[in-house]
This record gives sequence, structure tokens and C-alpha cells, in this order.
Amino acid sequence: MESPPITTTARETQLIEEGAEFRALRRSFRNFAFPVTIGFVLWYLLYVLLSSYAPGLMGTKVVGHINIALVLGLLQFVTTFAIAAWYARYADRRLDPPAAAIREARGAVVHAPREAAE
Repeated sequence: MESPPITTTARETQLIEEGAEFRALRRSFRNFAFPVTIGFVLWYLLYVLLSSYAPGLMGTKVVGHINIALVLGLLQFVTTFAIAAWYARYADRRLDPPAAAIREARGAVVHAPREAAE
């Protein structure tokens, strides 16, 4: 059963955003998202720079026809999926409970993320 859409006025939204709970929630998100994003971008740029400026290193064979460039390129995909899984776990533990508490405090109907998908 779907709940009706939640409507808030501009003033209510401003009060939520000014609240200590919401600021703590944003801080928690930023403390995760910014360092992980910066780390991944640096990892990606390392791959690009090595590909451009160290072709001898990147062409080094590891096993058979598999070279370092291929291994590092595939690790980019592995890293992407690992970060997505890490974020999902982080959000379940650190972001979703405070967000649900903020919604409940404002009288909104709250469903756990797993319940909403069913």
C-alpha cells in the first residue's frame, strides 16, 4: 500500500534544514561521500596518467596476454562496485535511521527502505 506523497511548505523545509539532526545527517553523509569520491577520482587519474606516461609499465605482461593495464582497468570496475556496496551498508547503518527519525518527527509516514521496495 502506497502512502500519500509528503508535502511540506517552504518554511517547514527551512526548519528541517536548520535543525541539529539534519545538519548531523548531512555531516555524516559528507564525511563519507567526499573522501571516497576524492579517493576514487585520484585512483582513476592514476590509471589515466600511467596509461599516458608509462606505457612500458602498463604493457608489462602479468600472465599470458594479460598486462598491468588490463588488470588496473578491471580493478576500476571492482572498485566501483565495492564503493557502491560500502555506501549501501553505510547508508543503512548511519543515514537511513536519522533520516527516518527526522521524517517521523515531522509527522510523515515512514517506511523502511526494504519495506518500500516490496
